[in-house]
Amino acid sequence: MSRKNQAYLYGLATVLLWSTVGVAFKLALKHLDIFQLVFYATLFATLILLGLAWFRGIIHTLDKQFFSHWKVTLISGCINPVLYYLVLFAAYDRLPAQVAQPINYTWAIVLTFLSIFFLGQRITRADFIAAFVCYAGVVVIAMQGQWPSLHNFGAGAMFSDGEGAGLGLLLAILSTFIWATYWIINVRDEREPSVAVCLNFVVALPVSFFACLIFSSPVVASTNHLIGAVYIGVAEMAIAFLLWSKALKMAENTSRVSNLVFISPFISLVLIHLILGESIHSTTYIGLLLIVGGLLYQQYRGVSQRD
Repeated sequence: MSRKNQAYLYGLATVLLWSTVGVAFKLALKHLDIFQLVFYATLFATLILLGLAWFRGIIHTLDKQFFSHWKVTLISGCINPVLYYLVLFAAYDRLPAQVAQPINYTWAIVLTFLSIFFLGQRITRADFIAAFVCYAGVVVIAMQGQWPSLHNFGAGAMFSDGEGAGLGLLLAILSTFIWATYWIINVRDEREPSVAVCLNFVVALPVSFFACLIFSSPVVASTNHLIGAVYIGVAEMAIAFLLWSKALKMAENTSRVSNLVFISPFISLVLIHLILGESIHSTTYIGLLLIVGGLLYQQYRGVSQRD
């Protein structure tokens, strides 16, 4: 098999894993609170990443890598996975999966605007247009099929549980800012991504444990309740990252492989309907198309304007 086809294979495998996370989050949150889920998912992801480091024969270099990059490692580890997933899980705990999942993709728009202030990058008219289209999609998704009810959002008319879902929407948007901030912090990190992420999780493990100990309890009613955390930690946090890194490394054209990510939210909606039983509203499809359309427009038109 050619490197090009291998890159697409790794990319598609990653997309399939990403497509399941909305369902996995909702199912796991039925048995664990957000602090327990972050701790146990971080634990299993850390074990996988350390196991890979041992298999590759680089585990003995981790201490040197940590002490030479301890500041960025401590900050990054506290942001991802701890803060990011606490906020993201809190959003999923309050929102239907079909609402929380598409909003998560707008982090690329946030990254563009934060890059102006922190990386000195130039913003284009296409970026503004893309942002407007994407956030129009967020508004449409938030309406949940009630087109005339946009003015009632503050009263919680668009959601069955009112204020809780309104807070969930704000948390979902906040998670995109946290994720974009994480990428900006790490953009100049010269370490191999797998090493950096492994150290982030090693740092995050005790932080997530003490957060769980203080605000919840690491004790769970049944070990069966950890199945969701195992899947999220292994599949979403560890394996998906490694597969995606491999796909980009082997790709002849990274932009073409990167475009595979836009398949994920549509597959996810199918799984959300089939497994969670959520009735997918027309506003969800329209809003998602706006978000994906805005991102694609930014990716092609925005890049050409910068060039």
